[in-house]
Amino acid sequence: MDFNMKKLASDAGIFFTRAVQFTEEKFGQAEKTELDANFENLLARADSTKNWTEKILRQTEVLLQPNPSARVEEFLYEKLDRKVPSRVTNGELLAQYMAEAASELGPTTPYGKTLIKVSEAEKRLGAAERDFIHAASINFLTPLRNFLEGDWKTISKERRLLQNRRLDLDVCKARLKKAKAAEAKAALWNDEVDKSEQELRVAQTEFDRQAEVTRLLLEGISSTHVNHLRCLQEFVESQTTYYAQCYRHMLDLQKQLGSSQGAIFPGTFVGTTEPASPPLSSTSPTTTAATMPMEPSVAGPVPPGEAALCLEEVAPPASGTRKARVLYDYEAADSSELALLADELITVYSLPGMDPDWLIGERGNKKGKVPVTYLELLS
Repeated sequence: MDFNMKKLASDAGIFFTRAVQFTEEKFGQAEKTELDANFENLLARADSTKNWTEKILRQTEVLLQPNPSARVEEFLYEKLDRKVPSRVTNGELLAQYMAEAASELGPTTPYGKTLIKVSEAEKRLGAAERDFIHAASINFLTPLRNFLEGDWKTISKERRLLQNRRLDLDVCKARLKKAKAAEAKAALWNDEVDKSEQELRVAQTEFDRQAEVTRLLLEGISSTHVNHLRCLQEFVESQTTYYAQCYRHMLDLQKQLGSSQGAIFPGTFVGTTEPASPPLSSTSPTTTAATMPMEPSVAGPVPPGEAALCLEEVAPPASGTRKARVLYDYEAADSSELALLADELITVYSLPGMDPDWLIGERGNKKGKVPVTYLELLS
């Protein structure tokens, strides 16, 4: 009991002297041991890494789960070390509602048939979203959390210890300075000076040792950046795959709707007629697929003048032809169309009565209809 009381009293005394030293430093009444410039840079770099990692982590969580209540629920399950219950995505829920609506309104009616087709596409979109969220959580969010809850806590602990060692060192320096000042006035202070010098040597040794431990941890931030870079690349890959899947699912749906809508509303076409922005430069096929424009649909009755079009008998008009550069890969929907490869040059021309969204394209001895939005017409 006496030992514990003495220890508590000693700890309280140490805490008090540190508090006094820290306060006097703040008011400029005590000298402070400064860390070297490289060490200060390491500290600043570590703080920036921690702050930005927290912001990126939080915003990625918002991106993956916009519902704040659902995020709180997932956080609680994670802290309780319990499995997060499976939750349907918004796309899957929309697909369910559309399928139920089709069943009640008539699955054989034009509206019901379309609802079923859209619901199937939304269901695939929801499944793709679920896969993306799962991959992003494992490959990106988990490593960021591990850094904040593991490495950063260790760094913070060692930094606090270094701060205490630095305060102890400055207390010893101040004590020795007072002892030497008193020694000049009275020889009786020789023992006090020797004691203060011994305490200073011990404090300096402990401070240097703790500074080296903290420095090594701070230098490890570079390895953290390398790891986070790899995780970021995996996050981009999973996001690219997700958007490419969404594009393919919607393209398939667009073709299906084009076929059905053409039969119901003659002369209408499903799809965009606005030129899309060129895709970002990339060597990844999935990235290119994810940034391609929506493909115009050609199903349904064709405009007047084109119904009897026989490609083998088509000849370039007297007004001449033009060269065009292909912007994006294009897969022909049927034998009347010409498949395209990005960056290739083809010859194009229009025929009277053709839909303005399409041209006749020729490459060698092959010809077929091509969408204008996939071309850059050259002068």
